[in-house]
Amino acid sequence: MGERDVPEHHSRVRESYDAVAEEYAARIGGELAYKPLDRALLGALVEAVGPGAAIADLGCGPGHVAGWLAARGARLVGVDLSPGMVALGRREHPEVEFRAGDLLELPAANGEFDAAVAFYSVIHLVTEELPAAFAEARRVLRAGGLLLTAFHVGEEVRHMRDWWGNTVDVEFHFRESGVMVRAMVEAGFEIDARMERAPYPEEAETRRGYVLARAI
Repeated sequence: MGERDVPEHHSRVRESYDAVAEEYAARIGGELAYKPLDRALLGALVEAVGPGAAIADLGCGPGHVAGWLAARGARLVGVDLSPGMVALGRREHPEVEFRAGDLLELPAANGEFDAAVAFYSVIHLVTEELPAAFAEARRVLRAGGLLLTAFHVGEEVRHMRDWWGNTVDVEFHFRESGVMVRAMVEAGFEIDARMERAPYPEEAETRRGYVLARAI
């Protein structure tokens, strides 16, 4: 998939995140401080792959998750569809390498990474794109590499046109854990763990899901 045939809804996502990049970083960039389960899962991922492992943050936004992982000894590459987010990440987290790219065509070599995280990034894909996105994640992971995903649990689609006073056009797809698991298994992963939690008081009131999978 080249630049000329990027799906229209991907272009809308890119433009929407460009529009909110600075505000997003200001509001969301410190979110791990009040998310103990997320920190525990990310910490377990770093421990599992070992010091100096290469980790990709897929749909990295302003790079706050990548920065947290890098501070714990991993070598991070953040990938995001939004050039505004990539520029912000480079400014705020110089210890991380950032690349602009689409989840369906990652700018990375086969087997380049020991692990990957995708926190609330596949939520902007339509369901039919999930197998291809996870197949791309599988492609850039070594055999036995780990993928940790986070998502909103449910079956609804929320369409946002105003985001903190900025005009946007972006959809948020909620999914049941089983949908995520099936797409990951189809793409060449086996499931190590899956869980859900209630929202923290500081978050939007949506149930959160996580799946940890291993490339086979």
